[in-house]
Amino acid sequence: MLRNFPHADIPHPHRIRDYFIATLTFLCVAISLVIDASGTLEQQNTMGIIAWTFLFALLFGENKEVRTQVIIAVAFATAGEHFASIYMGGYTYRFVNVPAYVPPGHGMVYLTAVALARSGFFLKYARKIAAFVVVVCGVWSLWGISGYPEQGDQVGALLFCVFLIYLFKGRSPMVYLAAFFITTWLELIGTAAGTWQWATIEPVLGLSQGNPPSGVAAWYCLVDAVAIGGAPLVLNTLRKSRGWFKSRKARKDIRQGAGNE
Repeated sequence: MLRNFPHADIPHPHRIRDYFIATLTFLCVAISLVIDASGTLEQQNTMGIIAWTFLFALLFGENKEVRTQVIIAVAFATAGEHFASIYMGGYTYRFVNVPAYVPPGHGMVYLTAVALARSGFFLKYARKIAAFVVVVCGVWSLWGISGYPEQGDQVGALLFCVFLIYLFKGRSPMVYLAAFFITTWLELIGTAAGTWQWATIEPVLGLSQGNPPSGVAAWYCLVDAVAIGGAPLVLNTLRKSRGWFKSRKARKDIRQGAGNE
């Protein structure tokens, strides 16, 4: 079941940058969500500017493919936030909006998942970490449908099954594995602080939903999958477009040169 993950005895270099990205994001998430729990709309906008600044700074050290993935992740996640929160009401922020720091925050969260996935620690202990995540998230999901919590969590159990598919059948299992930690961290802090709240009943299927759902990482894995799968298409399209413009310019220059003779 864990064959998609690297063996523990494969040596991999530890990159300080990867741990720096993860540490910065974990801290920024905690601080910003706690502040926003009682902050003003102006503070939200200020945190948005700060978050964009941090994201751009972190992207300077990444290659073109990762930068493209982050751009796609931000665009797709932002559209998803407006649809799932504003339109569907699956969860609601304090000001019934999508806070200004959320779009760049999604970029930092995605970049953190990538950084952790390629870090020496995750690559060395991938199978043990995967087993830990499956057990913890599985127990959390079972507890949500056991009847003990006042607010049931049928959606969480369903999302947990989807998360397992991403984890063991997806193209980038290490990224999905790493995503569990940062997304669970931000969801637990955000809901505990009251920065947003998940609807008790999921609006589409009518199932009970935890605050947050236990398998909520699956939604973020969708963003990751779109970013990873979409980046090559975007880059190939850009390369072809540049080639077309260059060839067109070359033909134009040849015609102009012939006309001047």
